[in-house]
Amino acid sequence: MATDYDAPRKSDEEMSEDSLEELKSRRNDKQSGQVDEDEVEAAEAFELPGADLSHEELTVRVLPRQADEFTCASCFLVKHRSQLAETRGGLDYCVDCV
Repeated sequence: MATDYDAPRKSDEEMSEDSLEELKSRRNDKQSGQVDEDEVEAAEAFELPGADLSHEELTVRVLPRQADEFTCASCFLVKHRSQLAETRGGLDYCVDCV
């Protein structure tokens, strides 16, 4: 930002007065733009483009545990046996959690 060195300088008192006035005006400007809006009500007003999905149900098919998989006792993710790091107390742990 360019500075005009030929401009008259203000005293400390004038600068503090200007600063206070500027801060007060900024505070009033910020408060005037605030709107109290409930997030739930705002979310209900949104509509998805394309189709009405309100009556759709999500169906998930759960597969049984495979012979080459295990569930990590730390992160609870299903991992391939190649990711098995160790077994402690009958619990399997993956290489990411050890």
